[in-house]
Amino acid sequence: MADDADDTVYYVISDLHIGGDEQLATVDFLDELVAFLERLETIEEDAELLINGDAFGLWEFTEVDGPAKFDVLTERYPDLFDQLRATGEAIPITLLPGNHDNELAAYDEYVDRLAEYNVDLVQSESLTRRVGDRTIHFEHGHQQDPNNRFEDLGNPYETPIGYHYNTQVTSRAGRLSDRGRFNWLKDVQAVTPTERVPRWLLSKYFYREMNPLLRYAIIPFLLLFNVSVVLAVLAGLDVAGIWTMPVATTDAVLGQLGLVGEAVHFLLVVNVAIAGVLLLAAVPVYFVLRDLGETVDRFGVFETDLTVDPEEPYAAAAREVFADRPETAVFCYGHTHRPGVTEVDGRLLVNSGTWLKRLHRRDVVAGVLPPVFYPSYQLCVVRISDVPDGVAVEYEEIEKPSPTANEITLTERLLTLGRKPTPELPDRSIVTDAGPEPAPEASN
Repeated sequence: MADDADDTVYYVISDLHIGGDEQLATVDFLDELVAFLERLETIEEDAELLINGDAFGLWEFTEVDGPAKFDVLTERYPDLFDQLRATGEAIPITLLPGNHDNELAAYDEYVDRLAEYNVDLVQSESLTRRVGDRTIHFEHGHQQDPNNRFEDLGNPYETPIGYHYNTQVTSRAGRLSDRGRFNWLKDVQAVTPTERVPRWLLSKYFYREMNPLLRYAIIPFLLLFNVSVVLAVLAGLDVAGIWTMPVATTDAVLGQLGLVGEAVHFLLVVNVAIAGVLLLAAVPVYFVLRDLGETVDRFGVFETDLTVDPEEPYAAAAREVFADRPETAVFCYGHTHRPGVTEVDGRLLVNSGTWLKRLHRRDVVAGVLPPVFYPSYQLCVVRISDVPDGVAVEYEEIEKPSPTANEITLTERLLTLGRKPTPELPDRSIVTDAGPEPAPEASN
């Protein structure tokens, strides 16, 4: 058993979210995942693969129930399950349930079914593995998230808030996604945190679904909106006779440009008129919304924030584990889809990321246009091993072409010029008896 082998090397992946209704059935990284499993099948070291929760998107299945979902998975992805069987003959494969596949802990039948493919399903919130003379704590992380926590692990009828969101929003997006001009709605499962969904929907509507003629007609107004607000104030000062110089100077300059000047002048007048109306309307709206907000606060309607800090709850959980079990060197979790390494009390808090597409919000360079959400893949594997200096944590990035070229329009690129994200995985870190220290070279 891996628990008894001090020199075992642990490969950790999480948050694959394989499966779901209709368009969610497409697994963009299937070839890369199978290739990774093939490599582990022939690896020349004492290794174990740990899938740290949300291997499957069982919440996203709404037309079948219980273990029947597993039949759908094996029928849809035969190559994946054949490779799991082959890899599992060479090294141990251990699977922890997450929130999206909590049903794995609810039905003992899943243990037997996964065992047929040489996958050891551990129906528990967490597990511990030994590395050198230290240990690693593994858990998916949803138990630290009040929106996805289960008070009764393995209860198939318990439905936290996250369950309703995924069955009502994510699953429906999978059924409707191919009805758009582009098949983008299914990517709602990649939007984190979930309060960004409205802005993401507005962004995709504007840049993908809106009639192109309408979009290009209003872009100049939206780009010049900030300028128009300033000009509207100056125009008001000019009409009142308080300060006429800016308007007079602008008119004089544009008058010298002929037809081009007249066109610019007309565009500015229209923008200023609209901006002026909006400014006048904004004053009473502001006071009404502020009063409404104060009323809502008095009643405490929104005292529970649906947004969960992506790190602090897990740092707090790690501190408890480190205090109760001082031999623990690493607290490894997933759930938030954000790969990262943080020092906590001289040990390491490690997030194993996701294999789903990630979306990075970028505001436009000017105006009040919707933000742009750049897609990327960070298919990562966390490797945890015993080294002479202590316990090493390394990230390996599985190469996959960026989807940006196909999913970001030229308009979006121009509006976010110089703001394209360049996500990187953490460097190699080592936990020594004196605490963690980064190694000089990066893991990717």
